[in-house]
Amino acid sequence: MGEIQTSGKPIDSLVEKVLCMNILSSDYFRDLYRLKTYHEVIDEIYNQVDHVEPWMTGNCRGPSTAFCLLYKFFTMKLTVKQMHGLLKHPDSPYIRAIGFLYLRYAADPKTLWNWFEPYVKDEEEFSPGSNGRMTTMGVYVRDLLLGQVHL
Repeated sequence: MGEIQTSGKPIDSLVEKVLCMNILSSDYFRDLYRLKTYHEVIDEIYNQVDHVEPWMTGNCRGPSTAFCLLYKFFTMKLTVKQMHGLLKHPDSPYIRAIGFLYLRYAADPKTLWNWFEPYVKDEEEFSPGSNGRMTTMGVYVRDLLLGQVHL
């Protein structure tokens, strides 16, 4: 199985430049160096993520915990097995959503449909944004594929 087939782009070019610079200079991201394993990052998502927008809400416009953790996964080069673990994770829709974001940013675009197709009718409800508006994972996945999520 091995590593996920990527687009081949360097990780610092996967997300928009200003966001990347803000992630790399954030105290929270630097604190993530203590996380050494895939499972530790998943636990951190479970405990710290409550939306999957790129930026924090409110006055401090730093990068969101979700995108700092997504970037942490970029540095780890996830395997196919690990990705299936993320996409099927039963404990938090945010763990799953970060898996889909990882694929949307880092995977070879030709492979996206194969990854996303089993989930386009997924009924799990969650709020991807900080506004609390609910949607289903299936709608979120379709919006990611169609480029309708503001990345």
